[in-house]
Amino acid sequence: MSTNAHNLPVQIPLPVDHLSPTRSSRGKAGLATVLRPIRGISAEVPKVALSDICLSYRTQSGERLLALDNINLQVKAGEFLCIVGPSGCGKSTLLHLIAGLHQQTSGQILVDGKRVQGPGTDRILIFQELGLFPWLTVGQNVEFGMKMKGVDRAEREEKTRYYLRLVHLSQFKDSYTHQLSGGMRQRVALARALATEPDVLLMDEPFAALDAQTRDLLHDELERIWAETGRTIIFVTHNVREAIRLGDRVALLTFRPGRVKREFPVNLPRPRVLEDVHVAQAAREILDELREEINRSLEVEYNVGVKPRVPTGVEE
Repeated sequence: MSTNAHNLPVQIPLPVDHLSPTRSSRGKAGLATVLRPIRGISAEVPKVALSDICLSYRTQSGERLLALDNINLQVKAGEFLCIVGPSGCGKSTLLHLIAGLHQQTSGQILVDGKRVQGPGTDRILIFQELGLFPWLTVGQNVEFGMKMKGVDRAEREEKTRYYLRLVHLSQFKDSYTHQLSGGMRQRVALARALATEPDVLLMDEPFAALDAQTRDLLHDELERIWAETGRTIIFVTHNVREAIRLGDRVALLTFRPGRVKREFPVNLPRPRVLEDVHVAQAAREILDELREEINRSLEVEYNVGVKPRVPTGVEE
């Protein structure tokens, strides 16, 4: 984990037995086998490493805009990293760079010590819009990525059944996506991503459009699946409590240009709930610093001064 003089860890006071949760405490459920073990090399090599990442582009007025500036982050294999920040700070852009969909202006991104030079099946990005194909059934959507990879039919069918069971959608294999609820469609998108067996799952505000009850259920599902598959997850969200609920660590980005303002280790036992007092306390500490960046963004965007205020909630 990268640190500097300003990245002081936030420790939530808890009894000793609540600290440093292990993978075995991350979920009660467990499957006997996982179809493919996670690829990896030395545990000393980060799964994802971002070094001095800068991104600038030319606006329509011809000016050069610096979107990301000197981003340095390291993500361990199997870690759940959440990224928060004000609108326009480059959170989603950062995921696109890791996915290889765009190229940074300078710096390098490594996965297992190898430079990212474009999209790869070791990294899958789940957009908020999901991108499911309405003319395909649930099962056909899940196997689509495997089909593009050239996986034979028998293996595709086996893995489709496996991942549909993992997201509790086995009985909807032959349904179409328009027949499903929003939360169920999110689970189809998750199953499709997992079926290609990526090492790194990149999630761009996947639950933002869902109602609170469905979102809470999907938090439980995602945490369970993460514990069972061991995937590395980098999760972008505007919701600070969601970040504390899910993450091992939260990285806070500044307003444009996006920089890592601070990293917050989350030393809370799993499973967690949004209403827990310790989750709320940790979220409040992050939101206090996030509010500074939101106010700065308002000053820049609307050219007005914003009087600092004490936040009344913990969701953005």
